[in-house]
Amino acid sequence: MTKLSFGAALAAAALLTAAPAVAQSNPRVGGAAMYANKTIVENAVNSKDHTTLVAAVKAAGLVETLSGPGPFTVFAPTNAAFAKLPAGTVDTLVKPENKQALTGILTYHVVAGAMSARQITDAIKAGGGTATLTTVQGEPLTARLSGKSVILTDAKGGTSRVTIADVRQSNGVIHVVDTVLMPAA
Repeated sequence: MTKLSFGAALAAAALLTAAPAVAQSNPRVGGAAMYANKTIVENAVNSKDHTTLVAAVKAAGLVETLSGPGPFTVFAPTNAAFAKLPAGTVDTLVKPENKQALTGILTYHVVAGAMSARQITDAIKAGGGTATLTTVQGEPLTARLSGKSVILTDAKGGTSRVTIADVRQSNGVIHVVDTVLMPAA
């Protein structure tokens, strides 16, 4: 298993400072164009598939952080991913008294540095089939390949598939995932 930590050189290489056009390789997310010169938050608010995530980021007070320079790798759960949680979970988590738990879950979806799908895949191959990604929350995620798809396994044994990879942002990269990842704590 390979432990990943990415420094300033990797972060600088991942940052895109292109003209205001959509990067040729940037996929659309939730029906919206994703601009490489906008931040993670600026792009996420335009995705109709990420309204729950955006609301959760606001409730956790993470807008300023995820609008900052980063760089960050964000595994962004869709609305459908949040809908897989037990009924009432999201409504409970966004209450002010649950801000700490919500922040823990959201930061468990963030890795410091900008990691492309290729970099994650290469690390998995170098690690003999798995790679450990240390989240901003502090607990690890395990990455592996299933065919050509990256599969993330959380601290509780749940899995999430990357459905859209390499959505470049001015402060990192987003990989859309189909299930909310849960930390142990």
